Amino acid sequence: MEISGKIIQVLQEQGGTGRNGAWRKQDYVLETTGQYPKKVCMTVWGDKIDQFALKEGQDITAGIEVESREYNGKWYTDVKAWKVDKQGGGQGPSYSNPPEVTTFNEESGDDVLPF
Repeated sequence: MEISGKIIQVLQEQGGTGRNGAWRKQDYVLETTGQYPKKVCMTVWGDKIDQFALKEGQDITAGIEVESREYNGKWYTDVKAWKVDKQGGGQGPSYSNPPEVTTFNEESGDDVLPF
């Protein structure tokens, strides 16, 4: 699945250590284009944070995975970016890697949600 828009906010990078070792993630708020623009918070995990080097104001098309999980009777949805194509000339290369199918619980090694 793909989503296109402009990065309107870069949130603080988060990290920690779980049973599989150190992990890090960063969230970005993307605003779609069109008659009814939507804001979508997407997450980039691990080394892809440095590879993509996303900045506010960049127009991108991102390959994403949407995944929901249940915790204590409530459902939570993650939007994970695994590929980013930067739009417009001179904004750097695009990167594409196969999607990593992981969840927060697998990365952190515990059953506590990150919020």
